[in-house]
Formats: sequence, C-alpha cells, structure tokens
Amino acid sequence: MWSAGRLRAAGPALLGLLLALLVPDGGTSKTSEGLVTCGSVLKLLNTHHRVRLHSHDIKYGSGSGQQSVTGVEASDDANSYWRIRGGSEGGCPRGIPVRCGQAVRLTHVLTGKNLHTHHFLSPLSNNQEVSAFGEDGEGDDLDLWTVRCSGQHWEREAAVRFQHVGTSVFLSVTGEQYGSPIRGQHEVHGMPSANTHNTWKAMEGIFIKPGVEPSAGHDEL
Repeated sequence: MWSAGRLRAAGPALLGLLLALLVPDGGTSKTSEGLVTCGSVLKLLNTHHRVRLHSHDIKYGSGSGQQSVTGVEASDDANSYWRIRGGSEGGCPRGIPVRCGQAVRLTHVLTGKNLHTHHFLSPLSNNQEVSAFGEDGEGDDLDLWTVRCSGQHWEREAAVRFQHVGTSVFLSVTGEQYGSPIRGQHEVHGMPSANTHNTWKAMEGIFIKPGVEPSAGHDEL
C-alpha cells in the first residue's frame, strides 16, 4: 500500500537550521497572540479530531502515488511544520498578515512539497485525496488553498478552514486511521462541504512580525 523513500526522523538540529534559514531571529515573534503572517512557519491543529497536519517521505500506494499527508496526535513532531506562502505570482509578501479569503500555499518545511489535492479518491474514506506535491516549494495551480475565516485577517487564536481553489473541497479529517508503516496516523482528505471536520487552528511555530499594521488602508497585498 505504501512506498517509503528516505524515511527518517528529523532531529531538532535539522529543523532548527531550516527555521533559521526561513525566518531570521530579528524578524520573528514567538508570542501566542496576533495574526498569522506570510512567511511564518507553523503547525495546524484540526480542532475537532485534535491532530496536527503532517507529511513525510512516504508515498501513497494507491491513487496519485504522491507524498502522503496525514494527521498526527503528537505535538512535537518536526514533520508537522508548514510555511505560509503566496501563489506562484506572489501576493503574500513576507510579514504581511494573511487576509480572510486570500489564496495561499502551505509548503511542508522538511520535504519542500506543497499541500495539494486533485480528483483521486483517498485510500480509507473515499473522499478526495490530499497529498504533498512539487519540488523545493514549486508545484502547480492545485497547490492553492483559500483561507476561510471571519473578519479581515487570519487570527492565530481563531479557527479557520482551507478551501481548495481548484476543486472547492475543504481540508478535512474524519477519524480514519492507517495501519503500517504509519500506524495510528489519521487520513487527511478533501470534503465538499464546510462542517466540524474541517476547522483548523494555528499552533506551535515561528511567526514573522507584521510588516504593516492591519487596517482598511492596507487590505490589498
């Protein structure tokens, strides 16, 4: 069912090096309050099933055969970090708050692949498969997700949804769990409607300080 590549545990030293390259110390804030900004590196928690969005160098053995995306209960797994980026044409300058309704890419820090979905069935629930795709952060138009939230900007303490631009599904978890080699990890997939299974919250991470104070005058990026 699965195809494993360079399966390995990423140590704290490797993750620290990657984060240092992405977000220099002088431009970060580790406080728990405020807004999610472009360029930030964070973990995302599904608020209903209490698992964090996760990926690793293990490919699906069915469907697309691309790198798998799952949900994990552990809060300290380095493979659960994602970087917030704009589309291929930009639109998400570093340190600018992410707007509600803005399309972003979520790039897996340790493998450089983007959160992705397409018209393949997910292996356990037969919803829409969610994978990680691309190389060094470059994939295609099916890597874009719209941040659905209330108000003007994505707030760290608020629950949000991610709706896929190309197929309109919502990033979801419904509780199905895999066996070997990723026993206990939850399937992540796309669902056509907004419901309790597709709300997410920003958790651990390093957040770039806002370059511009959020206001009506700075709503366009």
